[in-house]
Amino acid sequence: MTVRAKTKAVTEKTTANDATDVVNLGPLSKMAGYALRRAQIAVFEDFIASLAEVNLRPAQFSVLLVLEQTPGSTQSAVAAALGIQRANFVSMLDELERRGLARRSSSPSDKRSHALHLTPKGMTTLKRARELAAAHEARQVARLGPGGIETLLDLLGKLQPANCT
Repeated sequence: MTVRAKTKAVTEKTTANDATDVVNLGPLSKMAGYALRRAQIAVFEDFIASLAEVNLRPAQFSVLLVLEQTPGSTQSAVAAALGIQRANFVSMLDELERRGLARRSSSPSDKRSHALHLTPKGMTTLKRARELAAAHEARQVARLGPGGIETLLDLLGKLQPANCT
């Protein structure tokens, strides 16, 4: 079944209260953005459930991964790399600090900025979160079938801004 057919079937199933209350989505069912959003919701619901054990949201998980890969990054650099608005990022980082998963320190190169680091608790939490995320990812890859993940990533890459890597 194609993505379009699956989206239509799921939409009809989830929008019908009874046999006479089916909503016709019309051109929406043929729009890439709508199909991407519906797929994103389904994937995120599974991912959120997967990370419930460690009490992380997808964006928090992403921040911890970036801090693991590039310790000492500034708040503005991490927020920009992940496409998170600064105000939202500050409150998210406050929460990660409150939970003892990340810490801010004065940046050695710019006293006006903060360098961000994982704490030992953040490293332990991220290790478990990676295991949970790997199981989630395996479920998604299995749903796509042989070669599906490569095709999907290639196609999605064509829709991303040039500065995303």
